[in-house]
Amino acid sequence: MNRFIFGIYRVVVPKPARTFFLKKSLRKKILYHYGNRPSVELTGEEIEIIDYLKMNELAIFPYNFSHNYRPADVEVFFDQSAGMRYTLLDGKKLYFRKRWKEPRIKRGFSDLLREQDTMSPHRYLVPGFDVTAGDVIADIGAAEGNFSLSVIDRVKKCYLFEYNREWAVALHKTFAPYEDKAEVINKMVSGKDDENHIRLDTFLDEHPDVTFLKIDVDGAEKEVIGSLVRTLMSNRPLRIAFCTYHRADDERDYGKLFIENGFRVTPSKGYMIPFYDKQIKAPWLRRGLIRATRG
Repeated sequence: MNRFIFGIYRVVVPKPARTFFLKKSLRKKILYHYGNRPSVELTGEEIEIIDYLKMNELAIFPYNFSHNYRPADVEVFFDQSAGMRYTLLDGKKLYFRKRWKEPRIKRGFSDLLREQDTMSPHRYLVPGFDVTAGDVIADIGAAEGNFSLSVIDRVKKCYLFEYNREWAVALHKTFAPYEDKAEVINKMVSGKDDENHIRLDTFLDEHPDVTFLKIDVDGAEKEVIGSLVRTLMSNRPLRIAFCTYHRADDERDYGKLFIENGFRVTPSKGYMIPFYDKQIKAPWLRRGLIRATRG
């Protein structure tokens, strides 16, 4: 489809309809791709996904657990004094951007719960890779702050990096009850240090007590890793939950990088299908994240 025709298509066809046709087409391609391979060549994880797709429409998380989370089940509250809406995560208030209305919050929060399900390939923590009372967390790409909020009672401190100012406002409200344990850093992690940017090497040099990094930055992984070179080349003990579903080769490339720098690397269980990525192609399936440990 050339640019001109695609432009008309986007104007004429509503986004929900475009998403429907996209998912239907991609599901067909995935089933054809794996259906033409001998079953003995398929892994158990691939077979599980193909069996799911034979019976269900395409989903980012192609597993039955994904059906357990419905926007209709999410209760949204309104903080009159702050003019902000929030939901409850483990009994704690999780605030959202002021301009987000209730339907969008319901969808967003159900997605957050789904991605951190115990069976999810996007889940950051699992037995053997968890936080402890002495951990200091650097949450890179905090967004809503659900990860830090879920562990705030179990760790020593959380630093939340979020460049988007609207999310930073929401984060300050969410973590107001934890002022002694949480600090919001409204800067972009990148290869320079200035008023709006910060290198992770710089931050970690100034905070030697940081023990755990969560990195989920919507495709900006290269910039974040570029700001972490000196730390990676050191012998500093560190655990890193690093998302790898944004690009096809991220699991391979960053897994190799961590291993070369002395980390033990374990991929998450299962795969995601980020159908919204215009660059997605065979073999279609991507690991949600890798967990790297050194020391």
